[in-house]
Amino acid sequence: MGAQVESWDAESADRAVAVLKAVADPSRYRLLWALSGAELPVSALAELLGAHVAATSQHLARLRAAGLVTSRREGTRIYYRAAGPRVRGLLEEASLVAQASSAAEAPAADAATPEAAPATQERPARAPRAVGVRRAALGK
Repeated sequence: MGAQVESWDAESADRAVAVLKAVADPSRYRLLWALSGAELPVSALAELLGAHVAATSQHLARLRAAGLVTSRREGTRIYYRAAGPRVRGLLEEASLVAQASSAAEAPAADAATPEAAPATQERPARAPRAVGVRRAALGK
């Protein structure tokens, strides 16, 4: 494990952090999720977010700068798509890590306060529904 850590130079770490920062926004996460399944124009993405086209374009510019999306022009429209299949994998891994950390916190809360058990037991059940709602909103 030590050799693996040593193989990460500062430039590699900076690039990885730039990718994580680009994804570290709910709107950009949702955009990437949608774009990992389809190529879409900015207008459709703005509608999906319930945001203005200008704000959506700014999010897309940040994702493009991080190398997470690519674009092509067709007439006056610009279409975006995920830069590759690994983008979807990144989003799925982030979701799994988030779910695992929520599950890891629940037992500690249960042990500390028995009366809090129903609330902590509900939290993991809500997370999949929230993801499902996002997927439904994105047409997945």
